[in-house]
Amino acid sequence: MAWTEERVETLKQLWLEGLSASQIASKLGDVTRNAVIGKVHRLGLSGRTKAPQVTTAQIGGEQAEAARAKQQNATSTLAEPMEEPIPILSDEERTSVLNLTKHTCKWPIGDPGDDDFHFCGARSEPNAPYCARHIKQAYQPIERRRRQRKAV
Repeated sequence: MAWTEERVETLKQLWLEGLSASQIASKLGDVTRNAVIGKVHRLGLSGRTKAPQVTTAQIGGEQAEAARAKQQNATSTLAEPMEEPIPILSDEERTSVLNLTKHTCKWPIGDPGDDDFHFCGARSEPNAPYCARHIKQAYQPIERRRRQRKAV
């Protein structure tokens, strides 16, 4: 299969319309999904116009109201702040992946691509991967989630 100018233009148009690579491959015929993905990347078509959204006109009643509320709160809902601030770890508590054991906190700190990336390294809670302060961050109590759901 050769990528003619006509097929490339069709690919660009279908990609910008939001069709998946599989759908485009099906419409073009004689081309695989992976070939479409490769061509999209070579053409630099990574951005799309807009992701398709479900409108409330397509659903009715309580579902529509729930969808509206969810859409309004999707970007504004943030995790509740912790009651107590997490203290800065000492150099002894910070550790690399090579020093992690079943008894050390495995909470990642920083960007893995940075030189100062490390893990918490504090003593973990029994049968848990994290220390007490990071367990509070990692796991929300069920009551807090229920309150957030009712507020929406």
